[in-house]
Amino acid sequence: MKFTINGFVSSQKPTQQASPSPETLPAASAPRKSVVQVRFPGWDKGLAYYNDQFDLKPCDRVYVDGKLEGQLGIVTAVNYTFKIKLSEYKRVIALVKTDVHGKFYMAGSHFVTFDPNVLSPAQATLWFRAPASEEEVYVSGDDDVSFPLDDLQEMGIGSAIAERGHQYYMENRVQYLCLNGTKGYAIVQGSHAYTVEFEYQNGTISKLVCDCFCSYPGKHSPAGGTLRPSNHQIKSAYLPSFSTLPLFSGSI
Repeated sequence: MKFTINGFVSSQKPTQQASPSPETLPAASAPRKSVVQVRFPGWDKGLAYYNDQFDLKPCDRVYVDGKLEGQLGIVTAVNYTFKIKLSEYKRVIALVKTDVHGKFYMAGSHFVTFDPNVLSPAQATLWFRAPASEEEVYVSGDDDVSFPLDDLQEMGIGSAIAERGHQYYMENRVQYLCLNGTKGYAIVQGSHAYTVEFEYQNGTISKLVCDCFCSYPGKHSPAGGTLRPSNHQIKSAYLPSFSTLPLFSGSI
């Protein structure tokens, strides 16, 4: 997938910038209804889908419902003149936004931004996996266990799982990492793209959960320990801003 990053900066220190107020933002217009042709990997022709949620154009990346749900498709044509029977058409359910506007800074293997509006977890997640279907219902809980970031052995996991998690990090499988205040979110690529959520405060990790099939801390959770080396790299380069701003980072 091709991504566009506008405003990349690597030599300047980050500065805090005010976000536009809701009053200054233009009012959003309703999306224009259309029937679009979408091509998927392995298919030699495009398939038609109804769209009433997004203003689509050729080359947009989308997800659809139906038998190809979960596969990323590319819009090849958009038709605004149509009359169809809705029961005979599947729909476009998500648009993958690949444009990123803002400032990024180099920190080892990651690009880092200190602006929460540049690359949100919701936008980044669609780069790597489809949105959850209506049948997918997630529930979570935590056991109030916490451990210092500098000693991941206190997670209470076996050495084999810990080593595999470290290997995931070394293989750059941690695709995205976001720390907004005390709330953390990561995307780790295993057999699928899994999300890891946690809280980070005063050097301590707590409420660490992953949405993979394991009912215990698996290899994706310690892989989220990328926060440790990333913290060191970011603090070394941007210590004044790191101490006062939320952190949003991503491997692209």
